[in-house]
Order: sequence, then structure tokens, then C-alpha cells
Amino acid sequence: MTPRHSRTGWFEHDRFGMFVHFGPYSVAGRHEWVMNYEELTVADYARYVRFFDPDLFDARAITRTAREAGARYVVLTTKHHDGFCLWKTGQGEYSSWATIGRDLVGEFVDAARAEGLRVGFYHSLLDWHHPDYTIDRHHPQRRAADVAARNARRDWGRYRDYLHAQVRELLTGYGTIDYLFFDFTEPAAENGLPGKSADDWDAERLLALCRELQPDMLVNDRLGIPADLVTPEQYQPLRPLERDGERVLWEACQTVNGSWGYHRDNLDFKSPELLVSMLVDTVSKGGNLLLNVGPTGRGEIAPRDRAIFESIGGWMRHHCVSVYGAGPSAFTPPPHAVYTQRADRLYVHVHTWPFGHLHLPGLAGRIRFARLLHDGSEVLFTQIPADQQANTMTPAGPPPGTATLLMPVQRPDVLLPVVELVLEEP
Repeated sequence: MTPRHSRTGWFEHDRFGMFVHFGPYSVAGRHEWVMNYEELTVADYARYVRFFDPDLFDARAITRTAREAGARYVVLTTKHHDGFCLWKTGQGEYSSWATIGRDLVGEFVDAARAEGLRVGFYHSLLDWHHPDYTIDRHHPQRRAADVAARNARRDWGRYRDYLHAQVRELLTGYGTIDYLFFDFTEPAAENGLPGKSADDWDAERLLALCRELQPDMLVNDRLGIPADLVTPEQYQPLRPLERDGERVLWEACQTVNGSWGYHRDNLDFKSPELLVSMLVDTVSKGGNLLLNVGPTGRGEIAPRDRAIFESIGGWMRHHCVSVYGAGPSAFTPPPHAVYTQRADRLYVHVHTWPFGHLHLPGLAGRIRFARLLHDGSEVLFTQIPADQQANTMTPAGPPPGTATLLMPVQRPDVLLPVVELVLEEP
């Protein structure tokens, strides 16, 4: 088996990826959990499968949007909780190949590689369509009167074999896969029904299968057992993630508007400024950001989503050095700023533009050069040695050991201004 550090090196460097949630739920246009939220039966949901014909799905256009936004890897839903497969599976006819004659996974993999991106698959462990998937707390039919009787007729072992067989297909049919994002394990009971545990998936055997078929591939933690990385969803951790006192690899999974699949009427969009701030906040804590887009029912990125990614790409064009290969810094930033660091380069992301001076505690004597990243222009600075007495003419001024950047009055017209500091050796 490939050592962990060899598998994870690219991931820890690249820091930013695009998540793509796509399937028949995009036709409903009411969230990817529409089957669950509206408690639809398989027969009810069939109308979305029947009319799922993504004639505008252009995998090259989607992956190009990812690359131009600064993402270095992409993750596509191969199968979501509705059970519909986006590839030519040999395990049944519930797939894009059977309904529209297209292997969307294959198209996406080829496009991602053509754009120079690493390839990731999302694969749901849940399956609300499969006849042997037992009804649990998350199932659309969880409130049916005859749940116990239905489950008694279902063969869970047969579903588990189906799950493993499909993972084998995905990991043998498309060349090298860089990342497999399983979703999800939640064993706790609710309203008298359990969820699913790691034992239900035979998680140890499934992870071993992944290691056998794709030894260099990263696998997330959602099989319910430790793997390569932790994937907090829809929130930003307050500090680097740790397990038993040791920092762990992690990735914040975020949406542009709270929905993973296309949601026509959800207009609660995060601004590009907020998303860039979330990206650098994540990197400053040693994490990655996986930012989602849900293509429309016809398969293209909606204009409002595309504009957000284009705006992020404009910022990344000038500031990506503060993201790629960067991570936490041992220095403590001033209020309203975030540090990331890459070797001798310390990046100051300035959330609140100061009047004239930006004071950086503890950096006196450590700065060789400073410049704004968006245009490369020099930022002058002064330094108060740690052994110098405070100036009585500037009460409540910066303490000894402070470096002070002499900032222009006008805030640069970028989503988030960044000052690059070239540090002296300690």
C-alpha cells in the first residue's frame, strides 16, 4: 500500500477543488434531496429520470470553468442517494447509459484530464432506488406504515454486493482516479429507525478494495472508519482539525447557495468575496476547500454560478501563490487579517483595510521585502525592535517587536487584498 504522505502530497498542495452534483434531481430543480424531502416513491421519482436529457452537458466546458477558477481537482457525483448512475454500469439499467445512451462519468473524466485536473468521484453509499436497500431514518419511505414488513423482504447482503461491485467498476474502468469521496455513514437512530453503520457497508473490506485497485487514491472518512482525510460539510472549522492531538488532513465541503444539486429558486448565494475568504481561512488552518456547483436540468452551469466561479478565478490569477502549496503559519495575524505561509513567504490577507498602517506583531526584523500581490507593487514598512522602548509620543501604539506596513489609502479593487512578505531566516 502506498504510504499516506505519498498519496496526500498533491492534495495538500492544490488546496482548491470543484464539486459537481448532477443527476435527475436537477430536472426537479428543488435540491438533490427532493426524493427524501417530498417523500417520493420510486414511481413518483421516475418522471425525473424519464425527462433527464442533459443535452447541454458539456464536460469540457464544466471542467474548463473549474480550471479557470483556480481549482486543481474536480469531483463528480457518480451516483447520489437516488441511486441513478451516471456511467455504463453492469449492475442494472438505472443509469444514464440505459436512458440516454451517455456515459457521463467517462465524458467527465476525459474532460478533466484534458484540462490538466485531477479526477475525483463522489459515490453515495445510500440508494433509495435499489429494491434491497433497507428503509432507514433517511429513506423517503421512512414514514410508511409497513416499513418493518418491507424491510423483512429485502436482502441487505445483495445490496452490499451491488455496492461493492459498482465501486469496483468505477475504479477499474476509468484509469487512475485520484480521490474517492464516499457519502455517508450515520448509525444513530431517529424516530425509531436506525441509520447505517460502517458494518452495514462492510467498510473495512470496501476500503481494502479501494487500496487494492487504486493504491494512490485518497479516500475520505465517510465510510465510518478512518481513511485519508476528514470532510466537514457546510461549516468552517474554528481551528485545524486534530485526532488524538495530531493534525489530520481535511477538506471543507461548501456550496455556493446551500444546495448541492440545482435549486432554481434558491437565491441565497454567497458572494465571491465571502467564498475567497472561506478559501484562505481554510488554507490557514491546513485544509482544502471543495466548492460545489449543481448544473441545471439541461446539464450546464447556470449563469449566476458561472459568474461566481469566474470572479474567484480572477482573484486566483493574481493571488493563487497564497493558496497553492501554502498552509498554516506559526505567526499570529493581527485582527481582521488571515495568514497563510509557504516556506519563506508569508501572505497577509487583509479583510479590513486599515488607515495608513498595518501592524504585524512579532515580525520586526523578519521582513526582507513586502509587496501587494495583485500588482506586485512594493509596500514600505518600519520595524520596532523587540528591545526598543515604547515611544511616549504615540500612546497605545504598536509594541516592541512589531513590523508596520505603510499601506496605501485606497483599498485595492480586488475581492481580498493580499500582501506578500518575504521573510528573513530566523
